Amino acid sequence: MAKLLYSTTMSLDGFIAGHGGDMSWLTGHLGPNPVIDDLIDTIGALLVGNRTFRGDDPHKGASGEGKAFGGGWNGPQFVVTHHAPQAPVPGVTFVGDLDRGVADASAAAGDAYVNVLGADIARQCIEAGVLDEILVLVAPVLLGDGVRLFDHPGGTSVKLERLSVSHAPSVTNLWFRVVR
Repeated sequence: MAKLLYSTTMSLDGFIAGHGGDMSWLTGHLGPNPVIDDLIDTIGALLVGNRTFRGDDPHKGASGEGKAFGGGWNGPQFVVTHHAPQAPVPGVTFVGDLDRGVADASAAAGDAYVNVLGADIARQCIEAGVLDEILVLVAPVLLGDGVRLFDHPGGTSVKLERLSVSHAPSVTNLWFRVVR
């Protein structure tokens, strides 16, 4: 059975995208990371939020532009949106709600991970009780504004159990299990 994993790179002050969704800050922190290299081989499908799918690309101008993990991963992607594009996108299925997206991505992933991309879709997965793990790569940078790793107006407490901590040349990897 597939597990849902929210993985992302975050600034030390808690942002996964800069002001206006800018991802250019991330480019300097993309580099060799054994945790990500190993993770890519265990991902069976992506569950992506609409803003992330349509948003800025940290690989802009590089050969991996527009591709998951800069071209390091290839497989089925499921984008949760109420505004699917008119023209089909190869390898991408657009779904109208979270439940269908989770079900379709999980079926496609089999026993592998469904990698969740996007803060809002990850928040929805947490609220629905379907998110299993969180992998945060903490980059040594302060952005001051942008899209938060997790934003829940009014606050909430989500208990996590640390699974591992490791270091790569440009980030610190923190892996957690969501405690239900």
